[in-house]
Amino acid sequence: MTEQERDRRITDVGTLKALAHPLRSQLYRGLTVARVATASQLAAQVGEAVSLVSYHLRKLAEHGLIEEAGAQSADGRERWWRRTSDGLRIQDADFRDAPERAAAHTAASRLFFEQRADMYRHFLDERARWGAEWNAAAESSETNLRLTAGELAELNQELLALLRRYDERGRAAEAAGDTEGRENVQVHTYAFPFRF
Repeated sequence: MTEQERDRRITDVGTLKALAHPLRSQLYRGLTVARVATASQLAAQVGEAVSLVSYHLRKLAEHGLIEEAGAQSADGRERWWRRTSDGLRIQDADFRDAPERAAAHTAASRLFFEQRADMYRHFLDERARWGAEWNAAAESSETNLRLTAGELAELNQELLALLRRYDERGRAAEAAGDTEGRENVQVHTYAFPFRF
């Protein structure tokens, strides 16, 4: 993928709302993990009817978030999907210019946060099944820093660069056939100012 395809910046409310639908964001996340999948495969993951999943996949495609991936098997009737970029960037600054745009951004951010929190709750509920090595490697922490807005922006850029390096390392290892012991790992960071 080109650098432009690596991280797509969403700036229009229509695309934001398309992604901020609860089922669509689950499907997008499912494609993040699977890389390519059919509506049937994704329907099994999210526990919904294939026809409903197909409808929502087409809506994501209408906004350029996903696209058909071409045949991945001998069964030509299957329709395979993939994301159009490695990641998405949704920034507050792009939605501040009008109250309805700001409200849409806030609603989407709340949905994404709740889904991430649900993923972490699921991990906590299933923690015993992961074993000692994965439990020791998993991390949950809270750090209070005294920073300027510029320092916070710099910290966020460094964190993203670090995550990209590990993502590239993992992808290269998988491409070379090194899949032993590899699992999907979610990293959630929230960096924001607060006052008491």
